[in-house]
Amino acid sequence: MNNLTVLPIILPLIAGLIMVIFRKRIHFQRILSIGTVAAVGGTALYLLEQIEKEGVQVLQIGDWPAPFGISLVADSFSSLLVLTTSIVSLAVLLYSFHSIGEGREKHYYYPLFMFLLTGVNGSFLTGDIFNLFVHFEVMLVSSYVLLSLGGEKLQLRESLKYILVNVVSSSLFLVGIAYLYRMVGTLNMAHLSVRVQEAGMDGLMLTVAFALLIVFALKAALFLFIWLPGSYSAAPTAIAALFAALLTKVGIYAIMRTFSLIFYGEPQITHLVIGIMAALTMLLGAFGAVAYWDIKKILVYNVIVGVGLILAGFASFTEAGMTGSIYYLIHDMIVKALIFLIGGTVVYLTGTSKIREISGLIRLHPQLGWMFFIAALSLAGIPPLSGFVGKLFITEGTFSSGYYWLGGIGLFTSLMVLYSVLKIFMNCFWGYTELTEEEEKGTTKGLLLPIGILTGLTIALGLGAEGIYSYVEMAARGMLNPDIYIHAVLGNDVLP
Repeated sequence: MNNLTVLPIILPLIAGLIMVIFRKRIHFQRILSIGTVAAVGGTALYLLEQIEKEGVQVLQIGDWPAPFGISLVADSFSSLLVLTTSIVSLAVLLYSFHSIGEGREKHYYYPLFMFLLTGVNGSFLTGDIFNLFVHFEVMLVSSYVLLSLGGEKLQLRESLKYILVNVVSSSLFLVGIAYLYRMVGTLNMAHLSVRVQEAGMDGLMLTVAFALLIVFALKAALFLFIWLPGSYSAAPTAIAALFAALLTKVGIYAIMRTFSLIFYGEPQITHLVIGIMAALTMLLGAFGAVAYWDIKKILVYNVIVGVGLILAGFASFTEAGMTGSIYYLIHDMIVKALIFLIGGTVVYLTGTSKIREISGLIRLHPQLGWMFFIAALSLAGIPPLSGFVGKLFITEGTFSSGYYWLGGIGLFTSLMVLYSVLKIFMNCFWGYTELTEEEEKGTTKGLLLPIGILTGLTIALGLGAEGIYSYVEMAARGMLNPDIYIHAVLGNDVLP
């Protein structure tokens, strides 16, 4: 039992509560937020080392044995995501210091940021499906307020849509949990896995599985993404980058965890449906990205394409596909935060998000321009950047499982993604410089550091893929072999 497993949840929660008390001490909140995120990242690194040496790390809250108590479970997959969350959060915080504005900072921006991280990390580490719902709600309530923080008309309109969709999906989530508990009598994920396999994936069990798939698909923007483009476009840059990097990824994690640990008995049905939804998501997202001439819209639709691609690898249910999905998920969290920060900086400098009204920025901001170019190539999966490694394994996995159509759609939409982001680069950064430094609406002072950190990471993840590959491979094998998770939580004497 490892007590450190609770730290990624409890540290941001405590920090957020302290910040609420010291609401007007902005400098103190900044230091505390950076220290908290760094501590969570260090804990995740330590957990990864322990997992490699000793196996899955489990904490039974209150020393109550599973499945009677609440379990926290840190395996390679969840620990990698907690570590990546910390890295992305650190970069977004550094960007926020120079962009979010004193008004939002004094109205609980940093406490809400910490509470959101509490929900995200809790979702990754919980071993109980009801507590997955609880952590979802902590994350979502924080995101509701962050989205509306500032009170602009567009923000308020889009936040209502965002809240409505998530309230409906959360209600369906509770219904699904209630039916599942009524059928098998447990909520512990490891015990659920045992009980569901004993009960069999009959008609009613499949119905519950698909109900939960709809819930997680809504939260991940898998096919059911009607709420996402407007919501993410309305948020300030730092908040939009945080949402793009983390929120949909929690929904993806929930799909991958439940359909590899609990509902894996009929992959020819469940994973085929996930594959079809992934294909439609990639196509519709790519068409949206190509169709628009607005920076925010293009980047938002690329979030949707990424969701489909990650779950395409998972749908193949092969080691190569699972490895690709996990690697690409880590890459996508980093590169989505990166490209949203750069895109938001361009809008901040020019005062517009319309591509046709911007030109020649690379002459005034060469560093920003070339970092966007690197981010664009990484997003499209061009070697040797991080996106290439994940897409290579995803394609291999879909082809080896016989889902040639799914792999082909992934490759086709990658070309559309490349076109959509190069459209921004060619139109906004090349050409005649229409804007002088004096006419710019803002400055890049303090904004290039976090962007540079994320740019360096996407290069490092591509060139140094072998440094993280062993952890990703271990995570993929753990996902494909649920017995590892079950025995870590329940012990050798698995309960009937």
